[in-house]
Amino acid sequence: MSETEKSPAERPSVWERLADAATDHFRVFRVRRTRYRHARDRREGEFVVIESNDWVNVVALTDDDRMLLVRQFRFGIHDFTLEIPGGVIETGEDPVAAGVRELREETGYAGRSARLLAQVRPNPAIQANTCHLVLVEGCVRVGDTQFDPNEEIELSLRPVEEVFALAEQGKIKHSLVIDALFFLRAWRAGRPGPVV
Repeated sequence: MSETEKSPAERPSVWERLADAATDHFRVFRVRRTRYRHARDRREGEFVVIESNDWVNVVALTDDDRMLLVRQFRFGIHDFTLEIPGGVIETGEDPVAAGVRELREETGYAGRSARLLAQVRPNPAIQANTCHLVLVEGCVRVGDTQFDPNEEIELSLRPVEEVFALAEQGKIKHSLVIDALFFLRAWRAGRPGPVV
């Protein structure tokens, strides 16, 4: 039986939120403890939700079909990652404007045009935010970088097909970068992603 053939009683339920309280506040996120009750069987559970501002990741392309990549040390894995530029969207900031800003700050590059490519949820099991994937075309170097205090970034320009190959070979492991590459490939094939 397919999911669409299941009766309403067999489908997952929306849980009822009973209580919600902030427990910790850090520089880049807040932690909440939330108590839920299942709609049908009435079991209850306490869950942790991480709240933060939305994020933006930027697919930045030059006119000769190269993509800007950044290599930086990531404290969560105690290692370096190869990524696309990105960062936190300021409260009230437009996602495309945030992408243009982050691109300029991290790389010193700006583009001729920018648009929203797609939106994804980083980890809806415990996170409440959205990552906006922004496509910037016609990128050229326009100035110096403006790193955050603990930011240290090595920039590289790679042919787009090489970047796809790096992801397929497991050399790019950041899931949000892989999301962006998935939507970029679809967009290039004339199948734009869902932008909600």
